[in-house]
Amino acid sequence: MIPSSSPIAVLLAAGRGSRFNDREEKLLQPFVHHDGRPGMVATASAAALLEVMPVVAVVQGPGVLADALREMGCTVCMLPPGDPREMSASLRHGLQHSTQASGWLIALADMPRVRPATVARLCDALVTGASIVAPVTQGRRGNPVGFGSAHLPALLALQGDRGARGLLEAHLVTEIEVMDQGIFADIDTREDLERMRDHSK
Repeated sequence: MIPSSSPIAVLLAAGRGSRFNDREEKLLQPFVHHDGRPGMVATASAAALLEVMPVVAVVQGPGVLADALREMGCTVCMLPPGDPREMSASLRHGLQHSTQASGWLIALADMPRVRPATVARLCDALVTGASIVAPVTQGRRGNPVGFGSAHLPALLALQGDRGARGLLEAHLVTEIEVMDQGIFADIDTREDLERMRDHSK
């Protein structure tokens, strides 16, 4: 558990990833970090977060992915055997390892193009009291999304793969305008991966 009164990022890296055949295989694909360092999809996603705030990364189990994220400086926690590989299960597990935080930025490990500057803007909004915060580009919301500590009970009660979308629909969201197409760029298929690699060249 991370004892902290500051916001913490929860990186979700334990889902099924069925459209890529296997999520861990997807997250281990080579991908250049925002600063030009070689890495993998998951480590590129983590790197932008780590520039700004502590990261709890939730993975399915021990292996290359867990080792790589831990080596970067993430606190790695693993889903207990038998837990469903659903977004809500991963989120609950990450939150349980960071309950003392003042807020959480919920990030997806298959979104490696989110900029550190975007993460910093969202983190600052949580620090200054935003209840729920989301990045927006040209009127469209993206990820990651942040939640203040008041929402912990509701986040822990989430079920299934819908994640926190219901909370976003039920509460006032502070929208942070950013110039970052990475907030929309998630990798679901191999075609997505190749397109994103080509775009970053």
